[in-house]
Amino acid sequence: MDTKAVTGPVQKPNATTPAQQPSQASNVLLQATPLLQPGQQLGPLQPTSNLGSVQQTSNPAGTYQQPNPQTNYGAVQQPNPQSNFALQQPTPQTNYALQQPNPQTNYGAVQQPNPQTKQVPLQPSNQQTSLVPYQQPDPQTNLGAWQRPTPLGSAQPSTLLSKLAPNATHQLIRGDRSMLTMSDDNALVSHILGSHTPDGRDVDVKPLLRLVEDILRRATLTPETLLTTGSQTYLDSGFDDKTHHTSFLAMLEALSYTIDRIACELAYKALGGTDAHQTTVAICNMVSHYGWDAKLVLALAAFGLNYGEFWLLAQIYSTNELAKAMAILKQVPGIIEHAVPLKPRFDALNDLIRTILEVTWCVIEFKDLPSIYITTDVPALASAMIHIPTAVYWTIRSIVACASQISSFTNMGYEFALSTSEAWELSTLTHKLKTILEHLKKKMEKCVQYIEERKDVESYEMLVELFKMIHIDNMRVLKALICPRDDVLALVDGTTKRRVNLDVLRRKNVLLLISSLDITQDELSVLEQSYNESRLHEMRLQSPYEVVWIPIVDQLTDVKQRHFEVLQAPMTWYSVYHPSIISKASVKFIREQWHFRNKPILVVLDHQGRVVSPNAIHMMWIWGSHAFPFTTLREEVLWREEAWRLELLVDGIDATILNWIKEGKYIFLYGGDDMEWIRKFTKEAKAVAAATRIPLEMVYVGKATKREQVKRVITNIVQEKLSTCWQDTATIWFFWTRLESMLFSKIQLGKDEEHDLVMQQIKRVLSFDREGSWAVLSRGSSVLVNEHGNILWPALFEYEQWKEKVALQGFDIAFQNYVAALRGDSHPCCRFEFSNYAGKIPENMKCPECHHYMEKYTTFLCCHDEGIVPSLLALATNN
Repeated sequence: MDTKAVTGPVQKPNATTPAQQPSQASNVLLQATPLLQPGQQLGPLQPTSNLGSVQQTSNPAGTYQQPNPQTNYGAVQQPNPQSNFALQQPTPQTNYALQQPNPQTNYGAVQQPNPQTKQVPLQPSNQQTSLVPYQQPDPQTNLGAWQRPTPLGSAQPSTLLSKLAPNATHQLIRGDRSMLTMSDDNALVSHILGSHTPDGRDVDVKPLLRLVEDILRRATLTPETLLTTGSQTYLDSGFDDKTHHTSFLAMLEALSYTIDRIACELAYKALGGTDAHQTTVAICNMVSHYGWDAKLVLALAAFGLNYGEFWLLAQIYSTNELAKAMAILKQVPGIIEHAVPLKPRFDALNDLIRTILEVTWCVIEFKDLPSIYITTDVPALASAMIHIPTAVYWTIRSIVACASQISSFTNMGYEFALSTSEAWELSTLTHKLKTILEHLKKKMEKCVQYIEERKDVESYEMLVELFKMIHIDNMRVLKALICPRDDVLALVDGTTKRRVNLDVLRRKNVLLLISSLDITQDELSVLEQSYNESRLHEMRLQSPYEVVWIPIVDQLTDVKQRHFEVLQAPMTWYSVYHPSIISKASVKFIREQWHFRNKPILVVLDHQGRVVSPNAIHMMWIWGSHAFPFTTLREEVLWREEAWRLELLVDGIDATILNWIKEGKYIFLYGGDDMEWIRKFTKEAKAVAAATRIPLEMVYVGKATKREQVKRVITNIVQEKLSTCWQDTATIWFFWTRLESMLFSKIQLGKDEEHDLVMQQIKRVLSFDREGSWAVLSRGSSVLVNEHGNILWPALFEYEQWKEKVALQGFDIAFQNYVAALRGDSHPCCRFEFSNYAGKIPENMKCPECHHYMEKYTTFLCCHDEGIVPSLLALATNN
């Protein structure tokens, strides 16, 4: 039977039923003795037989049993000086200390306390009495031996509780204030670490957390929805029925006892006004054998029981008679009617619950980090593991605070809730948790980055080894390079514009067109022309092949996404459906193994996935579809068939020049952007041709760079009728791209440049273009002179000095000899500028003039020619 509230003199308690006293220090539950009547003498004291409980004797009311003098007594609680309970002063020789429990005792035998009984001090109120310090609970205690607590709601509220509970709960809420201001969390977390004794059990708490999260999501309402919640039904078809699987139910059955204990702890301690720190420590003791993630989820599940019960009644009480009766008992209608004034409290509570969930998921994410890629030796993870106990403590502490808020609603009603302004307490806890969460998220980002880097390294090494192996077909290397997932349609068919699987490339020769989004329309047009022509090649039936565009994009933005779609739309070949499916490991492999920089490359794989050409783009520019099937062997064969002749420079570019070649005419190809030199050169060339009566044609081919300046030069040449010129800038671009491709093709094949005439002459033209003006003179197909403009113009201008030799030696030999003599007197500087975008750059290079190794310099080029990207040729070298 419950004791009655005392407002005046002490009333005589029932002598047959002792008041039950809960212990806050060690959670050992002791029975308290009834109060003495004023003037009543102490009876004889009997030794106790049951540890932790005072036995009721047959003596008259007010007698105490004699404790065992051999017992090691524990801490005596300081009496409340405000208490109205009067005790007669005992004799000084009597020791009234509570008995210290024996650690070997089975705590399951301790009787469950009645939380509604007022604590009665046993020691006289002596201000000079020294208290025995509070002892840390032994983490080795078998906590599972405790009695299963009484289910929530079974306790009958007493008159004493109704008088004292509001002040007790208010004290609990305000009690957090001093603890929140502590700067040193180590003292608090030490209690958690002291009770953290995991026994190795591994619990997958994510299904349980999803269930609890669903409860909190459905229960967490705003004041606006509270006003109409009584008539609404919340059913979500998205509820995960998988949580009802047998394995989950079995796990839930194993954890339900712990969850119920925590739920009762939250409810009872909230009603009794226990300090939030002690409640947090008590909960941590209950879950001492679980991991950090399980501690949080179990505490959150216990809170979800109480929280969900309250809001379930709020949602259905207007349509369910049973719920209506229960809601009235819990004062739910009053809370709903005053929802708007309670808005600050609801907002703070909802915000804290959301933060609790975020911290819980974050702790679970740390547990789920793959140990094969990251260990606690990694600084980011080591730092996070140090802070996780702090996060666990404050999260459970916040759960205790939330439970206290719900208890204040259901036990004190809206009047008490409106009379207090404790929403800032919840906000302070929320700020504390968000600070911890932000720190953990930063550590998680570093851990994820570390894991991704480890995975990328592993994938990269796997790719390197994969391309060294021999395979039955090409599917394994293509999947590893493009997309390893079979359920993803990784390609887009350029003809049908439909997404298709990588299987369409099985056992076919595959040309991987790899580029950035800076690939130009000129490059795409030439590639498309060569692709369409090669598709009609007679050997296509014997060796079918396909082209696949792989775009390399470092950071994909909306602008780049639209640019990608614009480039992809007109393509007639296959393309990757989205740049993001290309992994970092594949990008690294393409850059390091295939020397991709930003300029397009064309890697050729045979039907078994072997690389038969590391970059066939040069063959495509030089010979077009004639280079089919675009292998390194085919490239070597084509070069053996070539010689230093004019067709090599203009083949497939200008049919008029090819006709001039057939007619055996003299042809000057010249370039540069110096308009004055062009005027003088064309004038003297026409004069010499007229004097020697040779059929001469001249064609201006522009420069590799400075496109806008070249356009102005072309305009002047046409207006002044100085010579023939290519007015289409795409033609000029293709001419210089082919020349540069010839040089890179030779470098890629590793040819001996000193004894390779074609390579020497190509290097001369490219070097002259960097220095200024130049010209190549041919008779038909044969090239007579390939020289810098500063030598050619004087040779033509000084025709009078060598005209006599024309009659004797002929124009060809006479002109060649005089140009050679002028070159011997001058020492022109040869320069090659290789852009970092050019792909594989040679380690060294010999001068085409003196054949010595050239010096290497680093230059920085800023092109202001209206955004025109400079050609492949920006590492400057001089002889």
